[in-house]
Amino acid sequence: MTTSLKQTLQHDLTESIRARDAVRSATLRMALTAVTTAETAGTTHRTLSDAEVLQVLTKEAKKRKEASVAFTGAGRAELAATEDAELVILEGYLPAALTPDELAQLVAEAIAETGASAPGQMGQVMKVLQPQTTGRADGAAVAAAVRAALAAH
Repeated sequence: MTTSLKQTLQHDLTESIRARDAVRSATLRMALTAVTTAETAGTTHRTLSDAEVLQVLTKEAKKRKEASVAFTGAGRAELAATEDAELVILEGYLPAALTPDELAQLVAEAIAETGASAPGQMGQVMKVLQPQTTGRADGAAVAAAVRAALAAH
């Protein structure tokens, strides 16, 4: 039986509590709280798939990056360091980031698959790319790559 990403997070939280790793424990608690919040959002409770848990973790990692930049800009290095430490823990659960070359290759394949040739067809290309890039590339970077590729067509 394979374990879900949520079960992995819960197991790792238990292990980090036993190891008295305060930063890891706090980060995993925060991540599991975000997952639970997503599961109970809306009118009915549901269990998230691994892909949906990955989206939640990606969103949490993005929050940590933005907070770190904000704290650094405000001269609060100790708070930025905390956010960076949490980001490193979260990134351990995310798939490896795409290199610019890999992203360009995926964009080219998606454009070929959809037959898109104009910037107005960007949505079709993004729809194909979304499942392949979730957690591996920032949405804004993907959109910029698609926009540039379609403009070059």
